[in-house]
Amino acid sequence: MKTAITLSTLVLLAILAESESQKFGQLCANNQNNRIRGSDKFGQGHYGAPRTGGRKHSGVDVMCSDGATVYAPFDVTIQGKSFPYSDPSKKAINDGLKLSGAGLCFNLWYVKPVKYSGVVKKGQRLGTMMPMQKVYPGITSHLHLQLCNKANPTSYLR
Repeated sequence: MKTAITLSTLVLLAILAESESQKFGQLCANNQNNRIRGSDKFGQGHYGAPRTGGRKHSGVDVMCSDGATVYAPFDVTIQGKSFPYSDPSKKAINDGLKLSGAGLCFNLWYVKPVKYSGVVKKGQRLGTMMPMQKVYPGITSHLHLQLCNKANPTSYLR
């Protein structure tokens, strides 16, 4: 009986450790807790927020000031470039990364990356927040975080 309790305790601890390793560390220099953008004149930043044409927001918007340093939330492998827009008028902020780490695949947009391939350790610089105010004056500047499978990423944020 004592062995069964010890084994189940170890399994539970392993599950908790796995869950904790998937929590995103700080993404932006000026947002230690990865706060999500609230409401502004351009909409809301939570997962599922309404978008034009009846679409739903398929990621979350993590507040980040224009020009701020963007960090790796955990050890990540950069899978390559990822672009939020096909519209050339959004050129000033049309950049980002496809990343994997901690068992997750995700896109991080509105980042000017330091590089487009390789491995970056947790807390190291991924790039710089792009000038969102040039394209959307008055918006709450933010990084867009979207899981590759478009599931809700909110539970992974601290």
